[in-house]
Amino acid sequence: MALKATILKATLNIADMDRHYYADHQLTIAQHPSETDLRVMIRLLAFALNAGDTLEFTKGLSTDDEPELWQKDLTGEIEVWVELGLPEEDRLRKACNRAEKVILYTYGDRAFPVWWDKHHGKLERFDNLTIIHLPGDDTEALAALADRSMSFQVTIQDGEVTFSNDNNLVTITPEQRLPQN
Repeated sequence: MALKATILKATLNIADMDRHYYADHQLTIAQHPSETDLRVMIRLLAFALNAGDTLEFTKGLSTDDEPELWQKDLTGEIEVWVELGLPEEDRLRKACNRAEKVILYTYGDRAFPVWWDKHHGKLERFDNLTIIHLPGDDTEALAALADRSMSFQVTIQDGEVTFSNDNNLVTITPEQRLPQN
């Protein structure tokens, strides 16, 4: 018998002072049986960093031709494609050809340097690709907050993201790798 996804509920009260975006989001997240709490929380973080009225979770791990999150316009064209992890260059190339903007959130402090050395030269040619690395200590602290029912105040200011609830406060400082500043 196949394992079923675990359904998580999350409320995000987002105050993004960098983008001047302020909204509450009630989210339902299907956690694939093979998906870790770390990956789920990184999906929430990616949602918060790109939040908008039309940003939505996709089928994610269960489909090869969809990202973790996307934002489409009224015609169905993909405006923003949000990918997680350390994908191969061909997946990112396809994403860059399908979407106006592609954002990759990488994580995993041990594997990331090897992946970066192998791929960054090829990925620099994509004008619509942004790569942001999430430091391991920060993401591990965020993963510890995972629960079936979650409510967070998310504050984004000066490139720093703070997730807080009644008992915890976690600050994450994403590092932009591409385009290089």
